[in-house]
Amino acid sequence: MGVGLLVAGLVVLVGALVQGSVGYGLNLLAGPLLALIDPMLVPVPVLMIACVQAALAVAREHKHTDWRGVGWAMVGRLPGNVLGVLAVAALPLAQFNIAIGVSVLICVGLSLLSLKLTPTRPGLVVAGAASGAFGTASSIGGPPIALLYQHSTGPVVRATLGAYFLLASISSVLTLWIAGQVRVEHLGAAAVLLPFMLAGFAVSSPLRKFLRGPRLRYAVLAVAAVSATFLVLRNIL
Repeated sequence: MGVGLLVAGLVVLVGALVQGSVGYGLNLLAGPLLALIDPMLVPVPVLMIACVQAALAVAREHKHTDWRGVGWAMVGRLPGNVLGVLAVAALPLAQFNIAIGVSVLICVGLSLLSLKLTPTRPGLVVAGAASGAFGTASSIGGPPIALLYQHSTGPVVRATLGAYFLLASISSVLTLWIAGQVRVEHLGAAAVLLPFMLAGFAVSSPLRKFLRGPRLRYAVLAVAAVSATFLVLRNIL
């Protein structure tokens, strides 16, 4: 294993640890850093391992999944995937990614000030569309959905986001495959990164009990803010 893939694996391990504890963060934290290590790793390989992590999260806390919310978010996700593919093909990717990062930072700021986002039906559809466009274009699609569930309990956040990310990641990979963006080397890279993701997820299990109530909410907002900042700085620099 080359040094680059080893570093990428450690990044994935940390991202999987955060997602296993907070409910999301694998793509958010790993995506920007993996793109710096090797652009080939984003978005297809990271989306592939995200599918596995999401399935594990659902299996671990499946009784707490808000399937109604997942369904409405997926209604918006599917057309959002198409928008993401069109954005990659037609728009300057750097400018699009900066817009994504700024949008997330604005949502985080409003949440900290006074705006109380909740998973209503219209909100879920809109967030799902934004998540689809952001996730397919840059592998960072978690914040729109996570911000809606920031006031929910830890098990609900992790299980619901896990179910959503499982369906969303599969839909993004299929969309990219149809668009001819999935190659054989992506499968090999995902296979190399998979053990690191499994290790991070395993370590996250005992950490879940420390993230409850306000701690969980601030963790959700912090992950969103950090990832959005990374995305903006990466594309500016």
